Order: sequence, then C-alpha cells, then structure tokens
Amino acid sequence: MTDGTQVTLFSGGHKGAEAEFGIQAENFGIQEVNFTFEGHTMERSKNSLVLSDEELRKGDISMEIVSKRMGRSYAKADKIRKVIQSIFHMVNKGYHIFAIGWIQPDNTVKGGTGWGVELARLFNRPVSIYDQDKKGWFVWKDNQWVTDEPVIVDKSFAGTGTRNLTEDGRQAIKDLFQRSFGEGK
Repeated sequence: MTDGTQVTLFSGGHKGAEAEFGIQAENFGIQEVNFTFEGHTMERSKNSLVLSDEELRKGDISMEIVSKRMGRSYAKADKIRKVIQSIFHMVNKGYHIFAIGWIQPDNTVKGGTGWGVELARLFNRPVSIYDQDKKGWFVWKDNQWVTDEPVIVDKSFAGTGTRNLTEDGRQAIKDLFQRSFGEGK
C-alpha cells in the first residue's frame, strides 16, 4: 500500500466528485491542492490555490481545438475557458488522473470532466474513469476503455469529475482510497 503522507491530490474543489476526492484525501491524511480562479465558487476550498490570469494562460488552448477533440461545441466559450485552463493545472500536476462521470459512445467523457481526461490522454498519463451508468472503473489502454480496479500508487494524482455524483460514484471514490491506503480515519 502507498504511504498517503507522501501523496498529493490536485483537484478543483467543485461540488460532487471533486469535493468527495478532497473529503477522502483529508480522511486518509493526504495533502490536497484545489485550483481555482477569481470569481469561481467552490464547494471545498481547503488548500485552494487561486490562479492568476498569467497562470491561467499557461493552460490556454483554442476552444476550436477543445471542441474538435471533444466532439462538441461550447456556446459559452468565454465562461468555460477559465475552467478548462484550471483543469490544465490539475492534470499537469497530478500524474495519474482519476475521474467520475460517463464515457460517451465516441470514447470521450461527458462534460468538463472530459477535458481533463483528454488532456491526460494527450499527456500520455494514466487515466482511470468510474462510469456511473456502467458502475465500474475503466482505464484507457491500447486506444480503448477497458475494465480495471485502479489503485493510487503515484506521489501525485488528480481527482475530478461530475457535479452530479451518485451514491455509487461516491462509494467508488471511497473504495479507491481504501484499496490504495488501507483504512482511513
């Protein structure tokens, strides 16, 4: 098992999956960093790091590229741009990416969570997603999603996901931490 005192969770502190990742990190004595930006509301603001406009620009990418990669368009591109920029920092700092959401038929993941998954794939990082409809974990391997039961083994990881966390999704996060670190507090 991994020593949780040597591990850092990078997240965004949003309602749902990200807040639950933070709660579990705290239960297991894992350091937590939540990226945010001016004017952004978070459910979990513990250890928040407010990104400056300059820092946000490091994660900037053309919304056209995001739309093409995700296979959908974004009507409110200006509003989502800062979210996408902050997701870059989570994925850049966390080695293994864990996400909670839904895998789409085109192999992308629904919503903003999908951009974190796409970045992980672009950065050639390990990425695991718990699909709330299929009620199981999947890992991206050989250009496809395959079933898996992931464990946190790296010193840094990102936890992200849907605001609409189901009880199964919440339990999947708890189980991930227990498999990785033993019993929490």
